[in-house]
Amino acid sequence: MRPTSPPSPCPAPCPAPHPTPRPDLSEREVEVLIAWLACDSKREVTERLFLADSTVSTYIQRVRSKYDAVGRPARTKVRLLVRAVEDGYIGLDDL
Repeated sequence: MRPTSPPSPCPAPCPAPHPTPRPDLSEREVEVLIAWLACDSKREVTERLFLADSTVSTYIQRVRSKYDAVGRPARTKVRLLVRAVEDGYIGLDDL
C-alpha cells in the first residue's frame, strides 16, 4: 500500500473571490435605513424624520429591492443591517 500524501495546494494561485456587488443607495434611503435600524418601530422613524408610515415602508422596500437586484437579498431587519454594515453604508456607531 502506498503512503498517502497530503492534498497539494492549488497548482496556481487560487483566484480571489469576486467582489461583492454593492447597491447604489440614495442619501435619503441610507438616512431612513439608519433611523429604522436604530429604532424599535417604524412609528418612531416617522416621528423622528417627519414622514408618513407608508413613506418609511417605501424607502425600506426600495433598499431591499436594490439588494435583491444585486443578488444579495436582505429579507429581515438583521440581514439588512449586516448588508449595510458590509457595504459601508452604516457604521456601528450610527446605531
